[in-house]
Amino acid sequence: MNKQTERSDSPIRQITRRSRLIKSGVALVRTRLISFPFEQAQAHQAVRRRTRKLCAVIALLVVLAVGLVLANTSGAQAPGHAQGPPAQSHVKREKLRNFDAQILANANELLEDGRNTFRFDTFGDAAFWGGALQLHQAIKGASLGGVGPGISPSTALSLGLKIDIDALPQPLINKVRQGKVNLDDPATTVALLKLDAVVGLKGFFQGDNLNSIGITCAFCHSTVDNSLTFGIGHRLDGWANRDLDVGKIVAAAPNLSPFANLLGVSEATVRAVLNSWGPGKFDAELILDGKAFNPQQVTDGVVTGTNVPGATLLPNAFGLAGFNEHTWTGSWGTVSYWNAFVANLEMHGIGRFFDPRLNNAAKFPIAAANGFGDLPHIPPEQDRITKKLPELHFYQLAIPAPAPQPGADFNAAAAARGDELFSGKAKCNDCHVEPLWTEPGWNLHPPAEIGIDSFQADRAPDGVYKTMNLAGIFVRENGVFMNPANKGRYYHDGRFATLLDVVNHYNTRFSLGLTAQEKLDVVEYLKSLPERE
Repeated sequence: MNKQTERSDSPIRQITRRSRLIKSGVALVRTRLISFPFEQAQAHQAVRRRTRKLCAVIALLVVLAVGLVLANTSGAQAPGHAQGPPAQSHVKREKLRNFDAQILANANELLEDGRNTFRFDTFGDAAFWGGALQLHQAIKGASLGGVGPGISPSTALSLGLKIDIDALPQPLINKVRQGKVNLDDPATTVALLKLDAVVGLKGFFQGDNLNSIGITCAFCHSTVDNSLTFGIGHRLDGWANRDLDVGKIVAAAPNLSPFANLLGVSEATVRAVLNSWGPGKFDAELILDGKAFNPQQVTDGVVTGTNVPGATLLPNAFGLAGFNEHTWTGSWGTVSYWNAFVANLEMHGIGRFFDPRLNNAAKFPIAAANGFGDLPHIPPEQDRITKKLPELHFYQLAIPAPAPQPGADFNAAAAARGDELFSGKAKCNDCHVEPLWTEPGWNLHPPAEIGIDSFQADRAPDGVYKTMNLAGIFVRENGVFMNPANKGRYYHDGRFATLLDVVNHYNTRFSLGLTAQEKLDVVEYLKSLPERE
């Protein structure tokens, strides 16, 4: 057979011919083995073992030969077939895995940076609290070069300020336990500020001299677990400080002229308004509309108060993920909006803020007159707020609502009965949708629908109230880690002292017909939220 004929052979003929050659080789080997003398049996067995191995190798070569022929034939028969890039799918999978790692690294970085921002960043507001109001001078007192008696740790704790035990060196903790620390000396407060141990207050020092002060998000929205003593413990970020008397602390500042000039009243009037707020409250709208008091508080058609302070309860900053409005009244926006609003307008940090709704002079006369709807367009390198907003937002959404303990925080049997009522006869789930405990979407309602006056709603852009998210409400009802005098207090202004008062209100408003026991069962269910999975 010539070479031309060999090239024209089909692949099957090539395989058959090569297989016959291999089989002939195997047969020849076997013939030679049989010719060995019988007395050389031991050697013969050794050769047989080698032969079996040789056969296995030959069989493997046959398989490889067939594979090569078929591969070559496929290439010859389909020369126009395009093959994809090698290991393309592997590269794609590897890229996806790498991007997953980037996501995780980004989340961890945002969480850590957001925690630091929440706890320690003043956004440059020391220029206002220390520079303009001179609050640090009131803290130091005359004995340390400030003014007045100063603010000792005992006074600070009575005003609701908290001490972070994790910022204290162990020898100091031991002395506190032994009663060997002078808690009546303002110098001790200054020393605590230098340790970054006063939650939400940031001292600025030149040597040992406190020469300015700023506030952080944690000032209003963190407390402690009282693990050492009342007011001294581990931080609880996101837990509204219901003991904090913001008004009295600000009123202690030597210079209130920045507020007086803004509001067009005397410093004495400003101080009186600040002192009217009480623990756990703050009036964010005062610098927008100047309305310090609700002339007539109305509930279920009955006047329940006159000239009630306009300050509202400090909201929690936990359990915020998954729903829209995060303030008492709407529609101010979610916590991302509120962070920018508060950091710029309330904390008086250095940044950019834009909300043209504040240009409405009829609703927000002070804000409109002072350009709060569009703050000066400072260069990015001077802006100390905007770049911090993403990490701050991420951290706040990561803070879970605290989980209650059955038998300690609520009655499990009563809560089980209340669960049925919540979604049934009591109709709570119509608005407080499980498991967000507020409505998904536009969670706002007009005052008439809720059965109360419109004073606070009218101070907001849309004249509505938010459906409160209920997760972790046992903290307030049971007074966890707070002065018992400050527990409870519901709705934006705290008009209802207990959860039972709230249930009674809705029972009247919607004619639910709940019995006394059913009301108590609903209360126990509310205290059990968020439910354990």
